[in-house]
Amino acid sequence: MPELLHEIEVRPAFYDVDPMAVVWHGNYVRYFELARAALMEKFNYGYEQMRESGYLWPIVDLRVKYVKPATLNQPLKVRAEITEFESRLRVEYLITSGISGDKVTKGYTLQVAVDAKTMELQYVCPKILWERLGVSP
Repeated sequence: MPELLHEIEVRPAFYDVDPMAVVWHGNYVRYFELARAALMEKFNYGYEQMRESGYLWPIVDLRVKYVKPATLNQPLKVRAEITEFESRLRVEYLITSGISGDKVTKGYTLQVAVDAKTMELQYVCPKILWERLGVSP
């Protein structure tokens, strides 16, 4: 089975921190999204390819667990890993300090396939996802 993960690096900018001088909680979700988008692009199934394949992939559940605060310009590693793909797409995230390796934040998103024409929920992930990930049903 192919390695279904990808890691990116980010450095929180001035506009990412709150008045307490730590990364505002909502920005971790943005970091998740950046890593998830890069992961899906790795398999040539980014947003454009999803739309072209006839499916929408809305996020239906999101979980974030804050462990340690990140600060201005702190190097962060954001790892996204696909852990489910049969009936839904589950991506798990881990954000660690690029300096110490300490865990900063973790979480996951759940996405489901929706037929773009009929807007009907698909109870099994479409074949195109399996093909792009290089996995077998």
